[in-house]
Amino acid sequence: MNFYNIEINSLQNSPILLSNFKGKYILFVNVASKCGFTPQYKELEEMHKKHSDNLVIIGVPCNQFGKQEPGNNEEIEEFCKVNYGVSFLITEKIDVKGTNQHPLYTWLTTRELNNKKSSSVKWNFQKYLISPDGKLIDYYFSITKPMSSKITKHIKI
Repeated sequence: MNFYNIEINSLQNSPILLSNFKGKYILFVNVASKCGFTPQYKELEEMHKKHSDNLVIIGVPCNQFGKQEPGNNEEIEEFCKVNYGVSFLITEKIDVKGTNQHPLYTWLTTRELNNKKSSSVKWNFQKYLISPDGKLIDYYFSITKPMSSKITKHIKI
């Protein structure tokens, strides 16, 4: 499974073509509006505005952790814009683990597919960094802030 061939839709239900981001870093973050880590939206938006020339941030709503993302697509979009001014991409709400795991997260969490390492998503705001050539660089637990040097040291910003 080639990373750039994975299909996922935006909150507006239009396809997000990951191949459009070849040559840029991509940071995937499973997001939720009612989580203690939700304020990370602010730092993600700042990061997006400062580094959009070589970094794409994609928020991935998920309701699998404490049911902290109960909203529908419209409610999620409204929450993100009103509370944090989010202008980076947000996908449709998906499962990031379990039997209905979205193929994106199957690739992100399976060594045999990403050729780097296996992982499991532990909570909201876990992050996965992809290189400009579509390879998994690493993943970071929720406590790692978006602008942490653990992440930014990999990005040529």
